[in-house]
Order: sequence, then C-alpha cells, then structure tokens
Amino acid sequence: MSDNKKSGWKNFFSLGEVGGYFFRSKEKNRTDNVNLKMMHGINKISIVMFLIGVIYLVVKNLF
Repeated sequence: MSDNKKSGWKNFFSLGEVGGYFFRSKEKNRTDNVNLKMMHGINKISIVMFLIGVIYLVVKNLF
C-alpha cells in the first residue's frame, strides 16, 4: 500500500483545508472588500453549524 492510500487516526482527524480556512494569516497585499469579508464570515458560521449538527447526530445515535 502506498503512503498516499494509508489511512490512520492522524489523517482521519487532521484539519486540512478546513483548519487552514479558519486559522490562516491575513494577506498584506490583498485589498479589503466588505462583500468578501461577509462571505467568509457566513462560510465559517455554516461550517461550524454543520459540525455541531454532525456531532449532535452522532451523540444522539450513540446514547
């Protein structure tokens, strides 16, 4: 099995793209746009709400 196809707990729980979306640094050469800031804010809220919903369903089905 190649390294790319190996799965483990570390890869399963890695934040990857989602973690990078929440914890990225600000780019200095990018202009500030209110619409872009609002879009990213709404995206972050929707990701958090989705994760809370998934956790709720998992807990509900386990107990």
